[in-house]
Amino acid sequence: MDASSVPPGPPLGYGAAMADAPVAGDRAPAFNLADQTDDKVRLSSFKGRKVLVYFYPKADTPGCTTQSCGLRDIAADIGDTVILGISPDLPPKLAKFDEKYGLGFTLLSDPEHATAEAYGVWAEKSMYGKKYMGIVRSAFLIDEQGKVEAAWPKISPKDTPKNLLRALAGD
Repeated sequence: MDASSVPPGPPLGYGAAMADAPVAGDRAPAFNLADQTDDKVRLSSFKGRKVLVYFYPKADTPGCTTQSCGLRDIAADIGDTVILGISPDLPPKLAKFDEKYGLGFTLLSDPEHATAEAYGVWAEKSMYGKKYMGIVRSAFLIDEQGKVEAAWPKISPKDTPKNLLRALAGD
């Protein structure tokens, strides 16, 4: 095989971890994380309901606020679907973020990024020429049996609510 037939790698700045992200049909990685009130939340406790698990880099930053507020704004249109936002932020910061924007859904703290790694969204990023590890904004719709129904790696903040609505409508 010559170099021209080798598929290109991941985009610069995202590292190879995204290759490990679950895809439609995969069992969703389990987790047990503290929420904004410091209560533990398990993915398995939502069996029988659809769950949107979205990963965002940092609470109360422009993109993360756009994404979270967009989901807040469609919450009444998604029926029994659960929204779970996950970031490395600690519960007190998540509580302030929830309160400031009236999000009204569960935000989970993953400071050791074990859950982000399990979902393949903890990867090398680059900003202003500096490389660092962080969350690659992504979202996963988990079905009632705990399998990934849809996966949106490297999603735009504004597209998260739109993609969720389309997936729930069967589009």
